[in-house]
Amino acid sequence: MSIKHYFFGTDKQRAKFIFDFIAPVYGIIGGAAKKGYDRICIKLNRKVALKDYTILDVGTGTGEWLASISHYSDKKAVGTDFSKKMIEQAQIKYPNNEYIVNDAEALNKFDDNSFDIVTASFVLHGMRENDRAVVLKEMKRIARKYVMIHDFEDDTPFVVKILEFLERSDYINFKKYFKEELEKHFDNTDIVKCSRTANAVYIGLV
Repeated sequence: MSIKHYFFGTDKQRAKFIFDFIAPVYGIIGGAAKKGYDRICIKLNRKVALKDYTILDVGTGTGEWLASISHYSDKKAVGTDFSKKMIEQAQIKYPNNEYIVNDAEALNKFDDNSFDIVTASFVLHGMRENDRAVVLKEMKRIARKYVMIHDFEDDTPFVVKILEFLERSDYINFKKYFKEELEKHFDNTDIVKCSRTANAVYIGLV
């Protein structure tokens, strides 16, 4: 990907350029983010005991969310991302997990009901509603028990707003409407909020 994809490419090409570009820095700052992920996973584990669950993390980035949510289980944990450079960082930082370069909207490498939990962290807000629906449908197909979406829920810090502007994400509509979108796909839903950060885990029961 080149810079022309940022200015003239599709939403997906723009996002891939950005994440390939920031992968080395993202890997460094991810350590600070992981502390927040660990905190919300403590609350999540109280709500849904995560022990002995296999996990697929869609859009894993540099692997922090997968490392946090898979901490409670010794079972298989796999991360996918469309950015090869992000995957390379994840393999270095968290080598105990498995990683595959793969697009979130085309998860046909994975069979139906092949993971207990299928999750994504700060991925779906970057997509338009129609694309989110495609990804949720695929995640539900692969999941045996839960789909868990870790993403924005409350006020967004100013620095993050700038980054989302550059990415041209749909985070504002995501925060407004995602609960309703999730309910279109799952009869039973729940949410675990993190009191210290403006994010939450949206849960769909398969």
